[in-house]
Amino acid sequence: MSKWDAVIFDWAGTTVDFGSFAPVQAFVEVFKEYGIEPTMEEVREPMGMLKIDHIRTMLNMPRIKECWVEKYQKEPADEDAQKLFSIFEEKLLSILHLYAEPKKETVAAVKKLREHGIKIGSTTGYTDKMMDIVVPLAKEKGYAPDVWFSPDSTNNVGRPYPYMIFENMKALNLMDVSKIIKAGDTVSDIKEGKNAGVFSVGIIVGSSEMGLTEEEYQALSKEEQAKKCAETAEKFKRAGADEVFLTLAELADFVIV
Repeated sequence: MSKWDAVIFDWAGTTVDFGSFAPVQAFVEVFKEYGIEPTMEEVREPMGMLKIDHIRTMLNMPRIKECWVEKYQKEPADEDAQKLFSIFEEKLLSILHLYAEPKKETVAAVKKLREHGIKIGSTTGYTDKMMDIVVPLAKEKGYAPDVWFSPDSTNNVGRPYPYMIFENMKALNLMDVSKIIKAGDTVSDIKEGKNAGVFSVGIIVGSSEMGLTEEEYQALSKEEQAKKCAETAEKFKRAGADEVFLTLAELADFVIV
């Protein structure tokens, strides 16, 4: 009998969409439309947040804000964030169906957890409308959490607030936060888990924090892979992660010991 009751997974970058590239592509294109080319570091830093909050965070980054002021002769306002978000949502919805593939170890790891009585939940930075596209496609490919919640269920309050985790707990009839694991691939995920009081873990390979496609990761030498994994693990630990795992397979082994 496992000492754990449930694992609550993040979505993109953790269980599906290796590297979490669907939102990255959309964020880059939206800012380019406004004449600003963000770096990958700028795009990745707020990953895991509610998408409108992600855009607000990017607009307040010093370099991006400076570019905005130079171009538009004023500091970016919330109405600007809302305009960018409406374009972002349209772009993301048009490509999301291409990014619903479960990561290689997801289906087997979840099956193993369920065989040991572990409930499977999920939180996400996507909206319900976005999840309505990717959830059925992932299910067709073998991955379906018992429940999932987006910030739409918490009055649009996303990570690092813990409320989506609490919605999972209610739906799964769970009481004890010490028996719940939150697994994600971003600093926002780690903070969400810590703020909920659950055991918070980072998944390294295929994570948004690592920021590589599967092909790019596999093309690295063993030494380069180890270095990237160590760098990503350190980011998670600095954010307060209780544990880090290379893959979901490693997580599943940890849970059922």
